[in-house]
Amino acid sequence: MKATLRTVRLALAEPLRISRSTMSARDAVWLTIEHEGLRGHGEAVTSVYFGLDTATLERHLYESGRALGRFPDPESALRDRPADGRPPAVTAAVGSALLDLCGKRAGVPVHRLLGARDAPRAHTARTIGIVPARHAAAQARTLVAAGFALLKVKAGAPDPEEDLDRVRAVRAAAPDARVLLDPNGAWTPGQARRLVPRYAELGVEAVEQPVAPGDPEALARLAECSPLPVIADEDAVGLEDVRRLAGRVHGVNVKLAKCGGPRAALRIAELLAGSDTALMLGCLTASTLGLAPAVHLADRARWADLDGHLLLADDPWTGIGGADGVVRANGLPGLGVRRSRTGEAGGP
Repeated sequence: MKATLRTVRLALAEPLRISRSTMSARDAVWLTIEHEGLRGHGEAVTSVYFGLDTATLERHLYESGRALGRFPDPESALRDRPADGRPPAVTAAVGSALLDLCGKRAGVPVHRLLGARDAPRAHTARTIGIVPARHAAAQARTLVAAGFALLKVKAGAPDPEEDLDRVRAVRAAAPDARVLLDPNGAWTPGQARRLVPRYAELGVEAVEQPVAPGDPEALARLAECSPLPVIADEDAVGLEDVRRLAGRVHGVNVKLAKCGGPRAALRIAELLAGSDTALMLGCLTASTLGLAPAVHLADRARWADLDGHLLLADDPWTGIGGADGVVRANGLPGLGVRRSRTGEAGGP
């Protein structure tokens, strides 16, 4: 097997402000694995929060690609590749590329390799960042008109009233939409206990990681008395984190880039089964290539937040939809994605 890399810049259509940062672009590193004339693709994106810059991703993916050379075929690599201590985002990209290649070799879509018979589809949330209330209302109207039924509003502005005004504006502009709230860990436990009931009164459906990560016990205590379902995100990175929180919070946000890929996400889903803790599938801002593996798992989730590709100015890949509020896997072999017309020049 031969592995090659390509690094590209992904620009957002507009800057996305959350409680801890504002992002206007990030780099994506594409891993392509070739074997007997077929190619599988995976993507990892840079993340300040996870400590992954471009050089770090390129180094890890290069070394992981070289290590694949000791396997006779992608199927054995997918089955027998040992844990190597690399960042979960790298492990996820390698696993996704192998799944893509194995699916193409078998002539079946990835969701079939992951145990689903029918092509998954899900209503995805669409993120509204920390923006003025008037702008949030305009975004909400546009999104609902396009078909979105689930909106995720970011919170964590220095003035809590600013966040409340934003959610009120979204509710007024899109009264029939379901609304999730995501402060990205911006609140203290005391602030969360005071603020969550106010959002419950506004009809918010659930709140994601309201308190700072690092103290999952505080998150679980909040969930015990919260009038809204509490979803863990930053406090639920991998399987052991989820094991500690299963049955103690109402949901966990599983992102392939933080748990290690589709098969790791499946293990988490199996752990959560019957625990009264629901699965949410989330993402980083990435291209369709980076989102596609999670879409092939979307039928396992109560909430899907798979809009990272929709935040881009130009998505260099296509194949999972989402512009109408619904992401869909398809029946094509592998991940079912292809280079978009705008991203074809110089592509792999």
